[in-house]
Amino acid sequence: MRRVATIGVYGFTVEAFVEKLTGEGVGLLLDLRQRRGVRGPEYAWANSARLQGALAAADIAYRHVKELAPTTDLRQLQYREDDRQGVGKRNRVALAPEYAERYTREILDPFDLGALVAELPDDSTTVLLCVERDPEACHRSLVAARVRAGHGLPVTDLRPGRRPARERG
Repeated sequence: MRRVATIGVYGFTVEAFVEKLTGEGVGLLLDLRQRRGVRGPEYAWANSARLQGALAAADIAYRHVKELAPTTDLRQLQYREDDRQGVGKRNRVALAPEYAERYTREILDPFDLGALVAELPDDSTTVLLCVERDPEACHRSLVAARVRAGHGLPVTDLRPGRRPARERG
């Protein structure tokens, strides 16, 4: 049975990130970022080339799915809401309702998610990656909800630290 998980970059070291993925039996990482980099030295490991190297060393395949990345306009909309609420991207706990609605309408609805799901491996977990620590603060939660609702796949959210993964489904 196909299995799907979500994961962010924030809160992980590269070692803990790879350990979390291997512990969950991840065989494919789908990178849902528009720009595949993270600012600052703490998360330089998550920049595309370095991340792909770490994944390859752990025998985890990598695929960039730019079509599921939010546009610059959508990201700016979310940043304005973050500013209005006085939270930074790394501290966000939820998506702006307008962002979620527009992402769904403009990005997710036109995307052929069925074709993507059909290509997922049956013998390992596929993980959806973006940067935010908590999936509720990230567009990957919208993709995961659609995978769960539209394709009947369970989704597990992988988080750093001692908190156990939370399965939805």
